[in-house]
Formats: sequence, C-alpha cells, structure tokens
Amino acid sequence: MHMIQQAERILGGRIPGSDRQRLVVITGPRQTGKTTLARQKWPELSYLNLDAIEIRESLRGTRTATWARVVGNAILDEAQKEPTVFDKVKYAYDAGDISFSVLLGSSRFLLLDRVRESLAGRAFVYELWPLCVSEVRSALGRPLSPPLLDALLARPIDEVLEAEPELLFGEADALSRLAIDHVATWGGYPELLRLDDNDRREWLRSYQQTWLESDLRDIGRVNDLLPFRRLQALAFLRSGQILSYSELARDAALPVATTRKYLEYLDLAFQVISLPPWTTNLTSAVIKTPKLYAADLGMLRAVTGQTPGGGAWFETLVVTEIHKWAKSTGRDVRLSFYRTRSGMEVDLLLETPTGVLTIEVKARAAATLSDARNSITVGAALGDRWRGALVVTQGERIERLHPEQPVWAVPISRLL
Repeated sequence: MHMIQQAERILGGRIPGSDRQRLVVITGPRQTGKTTLARQKWPELSYLNLDAIEIRESLRGTRTATWARVVGNAILDEAQKEPTVFDKVKYAYDAGDISFSVLLGSSRFLLLDRVRESLAGRAFVYELWPLCVSEVRSALGRPLSPPLLDALLARPIDEVLEAEPELLFGEADALSRLAIDHVATWGGYPELLRLDDNDRREWLRSYQQTWLESDLRDIGRVNDLLPFRRLQALAFLRSGQILSYSELARDAALPVATTRKYLEYLDLAFQVISLPPWTTNLTSAVIKTPKLYAADLGMLRAVTGQTPGGGAWFETLVVTEIHKWAKSTGRDVRLSFYRTRSGMEVDLLLETPTGVLTIEVKARAAATLSDARNSITVGAALGDRWRGALVVTQGERIERLHPEQPVWAVPISRLL
C-alpha cells in the first residue's frame, strides 16, 4: 500500500506568479483541485470563497472605487456566483490599483460568459481537469515529470524511442501501472486517491447527484432530470463512437433539438469530450461528424454501471488522458480522428506545427505491423507532414514495427 501524497499539478508550473501583471481565470469540473492549486500557488493572496452568502453580500456591497483597498489582489473562488465582482475587478485592474487577481469557478458557462462580458482581452483562461496519469503517479511518490508523449511530440520519434529501454522493471514500472489502473478504474478526481473502493463508489454516486442538482442548474433550465439522466447514460455508453444526434435522440426518446442541447450541457460541464474529425482533405470520402468520449472513466462507471475493460474503454482512456495532458500543458497540439465512409479509421491524430503523429489504440498486450496499416496509408497521403505512427497497447514492450518507417508499439504505461 502506497502512502498518498498531495498530487502535483502540471498546470501549477504553467500559471504565472503574482509578481506578473495578470488576471487569471481557472475553470474546470467541481472537485478537481482548483482551490487547492490556487492557495498553494499564491499563498500571499487573500482568499474569498463566494460559495458563502455573506461573502457574496459583502463583495456586492463593496463600492467599485474602494475595491483595491478593501479586497486588493485576491483569489475569488466560485466567482461566477456574484456577477458584480467582474466589473469591479476590471475597473481596479484598468486603473492600476490592483496588479493580479485569480478568479476560480466550476461553472464554465457562467464564469466564461461573465469573463467575456467584463474581462475580454485582459484575462488568461486555464482549465483544470481531473488528474492525468503522471499527476496520479506524483501522488504515489514519483516526482512529476513530462511523460514520454511530450518528447515524442518535440523530437523525431525514432530518436526518442531508440533511446528508450525495451522493458522497464522495478518501482518506476510498478508505479506507472498502478497509476494507469487507478485512472482506468476510478477516474482522475483527486479525492478518490485517499478512499477505499466502497467509499469511491459512494463518492462518485454523490458527485453525480450533486452535479445534476447544482451545476446543471447553472448551465441550463432542466425541469425533469430523468430524461437528462437517460441521455447522459446513453451518451456515455457510446464513448468512442461516431456521434449521431438522430440515433441518440431516438434511443433517449427525446427530440433532436433537446438532445443537442443536453449534449452541449454535458460539454460545458466537462462531462464529455468531442473529438473532431480530421478536416484537411486527404480524400473527399472522410466522415465529418465528431466522436464522443466520456471525459472521466470514474464517472462513466458511475453513470452506466459498466465495469472497466474492453476496446472502447481502453480507447476512452487513451484519448481522454492525451486530451487532459494537452489542456494542462497548453501544448500547441490539435487532436482529431480520421475515418472514411468505407470504414478506414485512425483513432487519433496529433497535429503540431512540426507535423502529424498518428495513433492506433489496441486493447491487447502486443501489436503487429498490420495494426498500423491505416496509419501508414494516412501517412503516405500526408507526405512530409507525417511524423510517424504509434500503436498504443496494454503490454510491456516498446517495439519497432516497421524496419524503415517510424512505426512503433508503445505500452500505455510508458506513453503517459
């Protein structure tokens, strides 16, 4: 049994110190650690939690002209709950009376709507998602460090992978597998690390109920939660599939317009990830509809009752982990997938200014060259823009799959 430490956050190394002239906005799902991160990063700032009605009333009564003297540089938690604070922060910042403030909120819709109204062009916006695998590893005792994926996007993949040992042994390998297993089974909400399995199940059920009754009310008017619950479960059961609004609406017994609205609510609440199709014309026969993924595997389990395992579950794990990593690091990378109408598909394309890395996901221990055949086909069409292909497996070995081209099998425990 490993002693659980405070997880280090990738975003913590990216957000600025309070010596910078900056307005910082951090949004993300409830219970992802926004408050903990902010108070650790900026202990010198006063902290005001607008969940408390008396704090909201006090700030509402604070005159704009006296904001800098009464509040000053501060962390304003759940800032969206008092709309007047945005104009007051703007006034004090523009006047040079404050130089730094942090606004936190778990309602992306309300928070960013108010940022757009009052702080457009002034605020730097960041998202804090549930823990990435590397962050879970840090809670298990291994210092936070960039994953192999980081190097693969920065340097030629042959150069990176030829320098890696084929197999890892010992504590480093064990911690990586433990972190992967935790995220695949329970998801990435930090509180779950400290709980036993029974309490984890109860926490996830409670979180789902709280989200439906509280955060959903902030996003949109849903009078009857039962149809929304049904839609959410059906959407989660389709994790990793091409999104069809008409099929989802039919199965949920809802109008298509309502289905679209409910899926938008799930997206605003960080409950789903929409993976866009590759839009550059390699062929005119490509699918132009996004794929849908449950954003957290713990929530997928709680909402659907599914047990971890299978190809769709593993694909969801790989895609959501890379998505969280990209959001946390701010890396200039665009995620998409490629599929033709005839069914030829590449699970994930990572496009950076230096080219495109294609990724196939296989829920088994070993890969063969045939697993990368679609990537090689797409790579040929991309020409010089193709940087190579990875086949992500559940195995242990990093293996070269093609003698001449940069095509490799990489275990998920090594990639992330």
